[in-house]
Amino acid sequence: MAQADFSAGCHSTTNPVPVEDIAHDGRWLSQHNRFLKESQMKAEETNVLFIGDSIIQRLQDSDIWRELLHPLQAVNFGIGGDTTQNLLWRIADGVVDHLDPKVIVVHIGTNNFLNTADEVQEGILEVVRLLHEKKPRARIVLIELFPRGEKPNQQREKHITVNKMLHQALKDHRHVRVVDLDPGFVATDGLIHFHDMHDYLHLTNNAYKKAFEPLYSILVSLIGEVEWEWEIQRRNSVDPHS
Repeated sequence: MAQADFSAGCHSTTNPVPVEDIAHDGRWLSQHNRFLKESQMKAEETNVLFIGDSIIQRLQDSDIWRELLHPLQAVNFGIGGDTTQNLLWRIADGVVDHLDPKVIVVHIGTNNFLNTADEVQEGILEVVRLLHEKKPRARIVLIELFPRGEKPNQQREKHITVNKMLHQALKDHRHVRVVDLDPGFVATDGLIHFHDMHDYLHLTNNAYKKAFEPLYSILVSLIGEVEWEWEIQRRNSVDPHS
């Protein structure tokens, strides 16, 4: 089966770069270092790794995380404000190295608002490529970029374009699934309601439930699929003629 073209290209979105500490408080690096330690402590007990930007980070404060997602033995390594290049730096620096997750859930790219759709797509594809390189046995669930802004705007249109490009680029990759979790945040009048996104970017608790509840069944299915695949591999390694 054909594989996606993960050529990194020459755009800044594909180059690993840490966040510039303009506040001089070290918060971003402190979070990264905490995740490095957590990944070592939970190396044997993680089924699902959530990683990405604030959409992922704030998920852990929601009811859907506490009730459905975290009980799947999930960890959350999201950092608010991360761009593709920031996440690439964290991955390259070893944040996933000690874990052996069955599924990796990713949301990244909304903070690359200064980049073109092509550049954002290339950065996201590089994130997927690097994750697959480091964790080839895991399934990757790539969440489509959510709409943003109360009213129709260029960023929304760019997200639509990026999502279409990602589906096309990854359609034949057996380890990656691109999923649309948007339950319809944009109303028929083109507006996003503050009950769903209080700041027209970040999801409210109720919005997280609407968007991420369908993800639960996907994760349960993928965990079972990977567990069976690993069991077959284990059996074959014990008896290569079976």
